[in-house]
Amino acid sequence: MPNLLHLDSSADTATSRSRAITASFADAWRSLDDDHTVTRRDLHVDQLPHLSDPALHWPARLRLPGAAPDPAAEALQAELIAELTAADVVVVGAPLYNYTVPSTLKAWLDNVHLPGVTAPFDGDDQQPMLGRPLLIATSRGGSYDVGSPTEGWDHAVPVLEQILGSTLGMVVEVIAVNLTLSGQIPMPDGARERAERELSEALVAAADAARRLG
Repeated sequence: MPNLLHLDSSADTATSRSRAITASFADAWRSLDDDHTVTRRDLHVDQLPHLSDPALHWPARLRLPGAAPDPAAEALQAELIAELTAADVVVVGAPLYNYTVPSTLKAWLDNVHLPGVTAPFDGDDQQPMLGRPLLIATSRGGSYDVGSPTEGWDHAVPVLEQILGSTLGMVVEVIAVNLTLSGQIPMPDGARERAERELSEALVAAADAARRLG
């Protein structure tokens, strides 16, 4: 059965645009067939602990002598990796918080990036996610257009592309919406209209991507 791993990390559980985009993807995925399943993890509502021991950055066989991380933390890490590797497709809601990913999403990344298990280190069979599709739905309060004063300030999408794409080997697509704060703070003329247009287009693009990848 094709399985989707659906992750959200926005602290706004009511009006989040990244959540709306991932929901559009997941709804379209479910509509494809009864056998299309979804594993849902809300990283804001059910927050993961940060890694409690540096040994958790490594599988047991690569740890320093004497390493003894908390067995409960090891079990949670194994659960998160099992969820990821059981997914045929992954969709991640990643709003831009202070120019990077929310800490809740970073905690998940720290758990699932495990050299020698999900990332190459000492063998040829250590990229179980190689070639699997990943859709990143990102929402940004301002604009990061080429030529703008904030061009290059988005450090959320690049870190996801690096860890999940380049390192874990997933095939990454990005749907981005901008100017999400245009209804709350002063912005140039046309900002709110652009924000609404981008959201409408993103919802359609997410549903189309689910039908294409499913």
